Amino acid sequence: MSSVRHGALEVPGARLYFEVRGDGPPLLCVPTGNGDATPFGPLADTLATRHTVITYDRRGFSRSPVFEAVVDHRRVEVDARDARHLLDHVVDGPADVFGTCSGGIVALALLQAHPHRLRTVVVHEPPLASVLPDAEHWLAFYDNLYLTYRERGIEAAREMFRAHVGLAGETRPPRDAQLPPDALAQLQARLRRNQVFWFEHETRTFPAYRPDPVLLRRYAAQLVLAGGSTSREQYAYRPNQALARLLGLTMVDFPGGHVGHVTHPYEFADRLVDVLHPRREPAPLTGQA
Repeated sequence: MSSVRHGALEVPGARLYFEVRGDGPPLLCVPTGNGDATPFGPLADTLATRHTVITYDRRGFSRSPVFEAVVDHRRVEVDARDARHLLDHVVDGPADVFGTCSGGIVALALLQAHPHRLRTVVVHEPPLASVLPDAEHWLAFYDNLYLTYRERGIEAAREMFRAHVGLAGETRPPRDAQLPPDALAQLQARLRRNQVFWFEHETRTFPAYRPDPVLLRRYAAQLVLAGGSTSREQYAYRPNQALARLLGLTMVDFPGGHVGHVTHPYEFADRLVDVLHPRREPAPLTGQA
C-alpha cells in the first residue's frame, strides 16, 4: 500500500478534503454519488505505482463541509470548479481525470470548462438521463424518487432506486482490500450522512444536467466513455451509449459493473492504465463478447 498524504483546500464556500498517493503523471479521481474518497482507496493504491493519484470528498459530502447555501441547479458547475481548484493546488500542468457515476458528470463539465488543464478524461457510467431517447421517463423517475425520499424516507427511496435502476449484485471490495472494522464503521457513518445530501441536492439535478455536444465534439479526442462489462443491460450503461452515438466515439468496457472500481480494483486499475497509456492495445477482458 502506498503512503497517503492528506490535505484540505479552501475553495469558495467550502473546504475540500483530499488525499494524494504515488508519483508520476497526475490523475484525479472524482467520486460517485456517495461523494467520499475512501472507496477509491484500493484502486488508488494500485494506480499510485504509475501515477500521482488525487482523490477527494466532493463538497457537502463526508469531510468536505460547505459554508454557504447549496444552489442545486449550479451543483455540477460548482463541483467542476472545485476539481479545477484542486488540480491547480496539487499539480502543475495537465492531468488525467477519472470520474464515475456522478463523478463522471463532473468530469464532463470539467472537460467542457477547462480542456487545456486536462489530458485524458475517462467518464464511467454517468447517470445522464438528459441524453437518453426516453429522457422524459427517467427524469420523471428521479423526480418521483425525490418525492419518495421526502414522503417515505431514505430506506423506501433507496429500495425504489435499486429496483428501477437495476444496480443489484456485489458492491464490496475483495477481501484483501477491505477496510479494518474501525475504518469501515467510520466510512459507513459518513455514507449514511451523505445519502441525505445526495437525495436533497443531487438526485434530480445531476441526471438532468445537459452537456454541451458542440464542446464535447471539440474535445472528443480527450474523452473516453466507459461502461461496466457486467452492466451492459442496466440503465447505468445507457447514457454513455447515447453520448458515444452523439459524439462518434466507441465505448470502452471496464471490469465489473457500476461500482467495478470497488469490486475489481486491481483489474480496473490495469484497464485504466491501458486507456491512459495507449502505446499498446488494451488486453481483452476475460469473457467479453
